[in-house]
Amino acid sequence: MSDVEKITLICERLGASPEQANTMARQLLKRADQLSAERGITRETALAQLLQILVEGRQGNLPPGFSPPGSK
Repeated sequence: MSDVEKITLICERLGASPEQANTMARQLLKRADQLSAERGITRETALAQLLQILVEGRQGNLPPGFSPPGSK
């Protein structure tokens, strides 16, 4: 199973339609690659952080230190 398929499954379990879940998975993996390069962390670490934000957000919570775009 590919990374996209794994993340798509997670997104579907969080309530996204299959099409939305696939789009979200691809975006999350792309952003994880960007964060990895920017911050000098592994792709896995970046992806874990993004998934934590996704899960917390789905539950209506914001992780400590996270500020949504445009909140400043």
